[in-house]
Amino acid sequence: MSQTQDTTRRQVAKVIKAVESKKGEDVAILEMDRASGAFTDYFIVCSGTNPRQIQAIADEVDRHLSQVGLRPNSLEGYNQAEWVLLDYVDFVVHIFSERARKFYDLERLWKSARRLKAKDLVRKPATKKPAKKAARKAVVGRKSIKAGARSHTRAKAKKGRRRSS
Repeated sequence: MSQTQDTTRRQVAKVIKAVESKKGEDVAILEMDRASGAFTDYFIVCSGTNPRQIQAIADEVDRHLSQVGLRPNSLEGYNQAEWVLLDYVDFVVHIFSERARKFYDLERLWKSARRLKAKDLVRKPATKKPAKKAARKAVVGRKSIKAGARSHTRAKAKKGRRRSS
């Protein structure tokens, strides 16, 4: 995974935290299929129960991402608060009223997108130590096979000597 993709995933994880902190409902993370012609990498879709909550979720997302120097390219639907869209280029946040979400049904529209969970976004980087341990085990394994083969051969030779005496 490139550093840009990793950064984007961390930013999407921040969005999820912001949405959850304002009790956003039915959160969905869609990783867009590159072959689908999507204009972004991720959609984050959630619902709010009323216009005030929808605006509060949008404000919290903006606050969390502003702290890391990220501002939306576009913010739409904030005053009506039926469908608020925050466009951050690499990902787009959609905050719907329950009615609007059912009507537009983005998850069905973008069914080629892969659904992710929040834990899928932040993967721990692989360290080199486990790889070295695995390599050491393989070497130890080969040595013990050779040692085992030698002792088996020796035992066979002793057995043969006993029979001939």
